[in-house]
Amino acid sequence: MRGYIFDLDGTVYLGDKMIEGAAETIRTLRERGDKVVFLSNKPIATRQSYSEKLTKMGIPTRVEDVLNSSLIVARYLQKKLQPGEKVYVIGEQPIHDELHEHGIPITGDSVRPDYVVLSWDRQFTYDKLNLVYQAAVSGSKIIASNPDATCPLDNGQIPDTGTFIAALEAATGRSIDLVVGKPSLIAAEAAVEHLGLKYEDCFMIGDRLETDIKMGNDAGMASVLVLTGVATAEMAAASEFKPRHVIPSIKEIVRL
Repeated sequence: MRGYIFDLDGTVYLGDKMIEGAAETIRTLRERGDKVVFLSNKPIATRQSYSEKLTKMGIPTRVEDVLNSSLIVARYLQKKLQPGEKVYVIGEQPIHDELHEHGIPITGDSVRPDYVVLSWDRQFTYDKLNLVYQAAVSGSKIIASNPDATCPLDNGQIPDTGTFIAALEAATGRSIDLVVGKPSLIAAEAAVEHLGLKYEDCFMIGDRLETDIKMGNDAGMASVLVLTGVATAEMAAASEFKPRHVIPSIKEIVRL
């Protein structure tokens, strides 16, 4: 039995368009007894919406089989928060909802909260950048949901959380405290624990070298780069993050 951890955007679909062969590939893996989980860094949608989207595309998916960076942030904070500590959030409603469902105390007061969660926010402004900057220099711990600079769509890419991280780090002159989504081992552990397998028995399949492939390599999984999203074969050849396998698309997975 093998475990297959699939990125979503750029790997299973692009925007609202499923990548050719995705449904058939995942059905084949399941039918032969392998385990599948979906792991996305994208925090601007709920796990329920991912489940519904995949199911409508012909990939029946339970909510439990979708992990995203919002969930991983929530679980991390559940373990780390001390009594009385508060969290300020910059992000869209889905990550607010996930944190609330996990009992994370969210504050509307941006003056030195204990933690700031910095996430993808399509209404990001200078004022929000200044809020997280002032919190950071005052001693708040800054946790990002994901480091992706862009998110791939069917007609190009758009800026993602990584652009906000870069702006903040340029202002403070130091790195933020933690990124919990891919490529962190926190995300890898969440996926492998869900599958109930060992790292060496799992494949990590994605379209980004610096997140999907790096995480797979760091965790001791078989990393697989698909060429349907951000990275190209030329980028893989030049990168420090070398995938174990490079394939044209998800439909080649069953042949590995």
